[in-house]
Amino acid sequence: MQLISHDLGVDLGTSNVRIYVDGKGVIAREPSVVAVDKNSGKILQVGAAARNMLGRTPGNVVAMSPLKDGVISDHEMTVKMLQILFRSVSKSSLFTPKPRVVVSVPSSITEVEERTVINAAIEAGARRVYLIEAPLAAALGANLDIKGPNGHMVVDIGGGTCNIAVLSMNGVAVSSSVPIGGIAFDETIARYVRRNYGVIIGETTAEEVKIQVGSVYPRQEDLTVSVKGRDAKNGTPRELSLTASEIFNVLQRPARLITDEVLSVLEDTTPELVADIAENGITLTGGGSLIWGMDMLLTERTGIRCTVADDPESCVAYGCGKSLGWINHMNEGPINIARKRILRR
Repeated sequence: MQLISHDLGVDLGTSNVRIYVDGKGVIAREPSVVAVDKNSGKILQVGAAARNMLGRTPGNVVAMSPLKDGVISDHEMTVKMLQILFRSVSKSSLFTPKPRVVVSVPSSITEVEERTVINAAIEAGARRVYLIEAPLAAALGANLDIKGPNGHMVVDIGGGTCNIAVLSMNGVAVSSSVPIGGIAFDETIARYVRRNYGVIIGETTAEEVKIQVGSVYPRQEDLTVSVKGRDAKNGTPRELSLTASEIFNVLQRPARLITDEVLSVLEDTTPELVADIAENGITLTGGGSLIWGMDMLLTERTGIRCTVADDPESCVAYGCGKSLGWINHMNEGPINIARKRILRR
């Protein structure tokens, strides 16, 4: 009897975890949030149900994200979260052994952080673990033809990090990563509202403001959004209106950090590959690429056409899934991306 193994591709993101099941596609899309009882240590909820608890839990329950800036910050909670998600997408039995798992990691990851990811996946139920650089996975998921020597550039703006890479011949020629993503935009909005209006708003509210009126390129129409929060002085509820133009000014700094890093990567790229990128354009992936005007801002700053990939939030997960096709040829364990990049310089 032939044993059937459902290999998994995992986009282990700061904001969301997406799991690709070999032969089935992306089955799980859940926020990277767990709700745990502090007294017993028991996991109460994972994913969307836990995210809805953020800022609303009683004293003995804490809702938290076990990942920060694209890497694991709480090992035990990450293991428990992955255990639950692995069980939800694959049924383990005598005839279906533990799955092999491909996990995406940021370009700037260290060897210690790599080993933490590998150990967490093994403890959660993986048989073997393979790592893939996030922008490489994003390029595969965006259906870019990176087999040949022709150069392509991918800017993957996730929740905690922005991964930038120049790719050719199924590999990464130049890459970089900055801890700026969707969460940084949310935090910038929350700080602005507190500083300028004396109102404290939660993460979810700040994200809604970003989605509804946030932009990093000037809009022709000035939209407004009403938000509710807590008065910082007396603790009473307060409601206020925010305009798209003021949020645009607020988001200029984090957006500039991303564009500056893209320009820095282009400076480190060979002239031949830059010429290819100028012809092929820059592909944006990740949830952060959906902020209004991100493609236009990068086009203006770089002088290179930038386009947002189809279903940008799932590109890394689909790329991890595609890499399952050659998992037998991948190197198991740490790939130590940062050290390899230093050696190439």
